[in-house]
Amino acid sequence: MVGGGQLARMTHEAGIPLGIRFRLLSDTPQDSAAQVVQDVRVGDYRDLATLRDFARGCDVITFDHEHVPVEHLRALEADGIPVRPGPDALVHAQDKGVMRARLTALGVPCPRHRIVADPADVRAFAEDEPGATGFPVVLKTVRGGYDGKGVWVVGSEAEAAEPFRAGVPVLAEEKVPFTRELAANVVRSPHGQAVAYPVVESVQVGGVCDTVIAPAPGLDPEAAARAQHLALTVARELDVVGHLAVELFETADGSVLVNELAMRPHNSGHWTQDGAVTSQFANHLRAVLDLPLGDPRPRAPWTVMANVLGGDYPDMYQGYLHCLARDPGLRVHMYGKDVKPGRKVGHVTTYGTDLAEVRERARHAADYLRGTITE
Repeated sequence: MVGGGQLARMTHEAGIPLGIRFRLLSDTPQDSAAQVVQDVRVGDYRDLATLRDFARGCDVITFDHEHVPVEHLRALEADGIPVRPGPDALVHAQDKGVMRARLTALGVPCPRHRIVADPADVRAFAEDEPGATGFPVVLKTVRGGYDGKGVWVVGSEAEAAEPFRAGVPVLAEEKVPFTRELAANVVRSPHGQAVAYPVVESVQVGGVCDTVIAPAPGLDPEAAARAQHLALTVARELDVVGHLAVELFETADGSVLVNELAMRPHNSGHWTQDGAVTSQFANHLRAVLDLPLGDPRPRAPWTVMANVLGGDYPDMYQGYLHCLARDPGLRVHMYGKDVKPGRKVGHVTTYGTDLAEVRERARHAADYLRGTITE
């Protein structure tokens, strides 16, 4: 696995019962997954020689992020190393411009969008073109953004200068008046077997995922089935192997628009660790190794995942006594990261039959561990 973050850590955990041995390419020995994987190579994933040396002897290469240059991945494939997902699929998660063009060609519903050249071009996109909806407009660097980084909401031409300073292409999108954000998570194997998890509601705070509710409350079953079908279609048409998260905007009329794609385990699927028969991490492994996929069905009527963000208390483990005693059914997953304000350092999951109670339990634990509440 290329990348040593918490996604690699949790994927490694899912592979232990299957006897899967990992080799990890990590930026540092202190990275989240590097703390628990036995065979760790420290190096730069952007260096082809490092990648080639790392891949030698591996059965398959997969990732906990989407940033490895696709030309390097094609070189690994030419060396006979299976790469999953492959570079022709992964480029759609790396480059938002490529993703939007391909999804539009497939007839997948997306926000109105266009690559823009400068602030004046942003104004033209917002005000002058057919279908223009005016300001505000969402601007995104086509590569490198995540968790709200590389994204700007601008209300005028004058506010649109900053995104262009990065020196990379900028994508302009209409600001969708959505009612909530959803996510459809699917997994697909090399020979085309695929499974779909229940569609979830994803609550964002400051551009960062805060809470995930599975399944999405009040979502019409037919609408949920359409969202799952859309995600399965994208996975098939882009030839994704492994886990695919399709982030969606739900609008007032019940329709959905695709916001982002992620071709790896995803924050909106963390609930599956404790809430599904087979987790996203286990199914991602099964897919990239071309093993039969596991059952994605939920174990309980409701599961809630809440991210634990760093606060002003560096020793979160002191909070375990309160949280675990208050809620014996609570599941805590910490990533081994240094605590910094606003940084994702773990998550908690709760499940049960009463959504309000399940949600309160998750929210209380996440807030207590962060230090936002003290009782």
